[in-house]
Amino acid sequence: MHVGSGDLAPDPSESAARRRNWRDLRPRLASAAVLGPIALWCIWQGGLAWLVLIGVGFAGLAMEWAHLAEHRLAEWPSLAMLVGILAAGGAAGLQHPVLAVVLLLFTGLLVWALAFPNAHARWLAFGVLYLGVAEVALIWLRADAADETGVIGRANVLFLVLLVWASDTGAYVFGRLLGGPKLAPRLSPGKTWSGAVGGLVTALAIGLQFAFVGDTLMQRGSMHFFRTGAVAGGLAIVSQLGDLFESGLKRHFGAKDSSNLIPGHGGLLDRMDALLAAAPFAALLLLSKGRGALLWG
Repeated sequence: MHVGSGDLAPDPSESAARRRNWRDLRPRLASAAVLGPIALWCIWQGGLAWLVLIGVGFAGLAMEWAHLAEHRLAEWPSLAMLVGILAAGGAAGLQHPVLAVVLLLFTGLLVWALAFPNAHARWLAFGVLYLGVAEVALIWLRADAADETGVIGRANVLFLVLLVWASDTGAYVFGRLLGGPKLAPRLSPGKTWSGAVGGLVTALAIGLQFAFVGDTLMQRGSMHFFRTGAVAGGLAIVSQLGDLFESGLKRHFGAKDSSNLIPGHGGLLDRMDALLAAAPFAALLLLSKGRGALLWG
């Protein structure tokens, strides 16, 4: 049977679809090349550098959340949300996490009262708690009062952040390469089971490698493989749930992205959605272990 050259030529529609599937890769890489080193440097330095990064980042997150909830920044509910979240971060930075939580609860009630009877008042108030708790958790994790050298706090935050990045990256790459059944089409039509599993596997690989290197450098003896895997897997799953939650939030408000601040990603909420969910989980885990402990130990 004769096979013409046209039978072997690639389908133009399939080639175009593949190109569309990766069209945001270049701006994603460019954004990561700029923002990644800044974040890692601030984590490494800790102290004022970390607090400034957290303050700037969560101020932006608060503004994006208020915008999603259809409130302008110049309105009193939005201003109260911004000031309350920053004040809670300042309290956490001064090693007063209980005061920080009290400030968040008060601010949440105040924001709800100021925004009522707006239909989205409860969402704005919820944003105070959702963003504020993650902010306090990240500050608390880095500033480990039981570790004067700062090594433990640095290691814990690096472990958390690299794990979340690995989960995001693995989900993106495997989801685009393999496709397949949708994970939660009502919340996020683009996410697939292959991406979720790929993100989990990537996070496990990075988490185990980081823990092995960390234990070796700190001379802590043999790594607990199954314990570390359970922690890394749990944090990865929670981070993916945070991603799904933010996707559902945007769908609820009819928004594609939280903003267009970061090329290839959208806004800060789109970039930090997974970390916002994983940070409080990590803080609770460390709280159960006691200060001075390693997340994976």
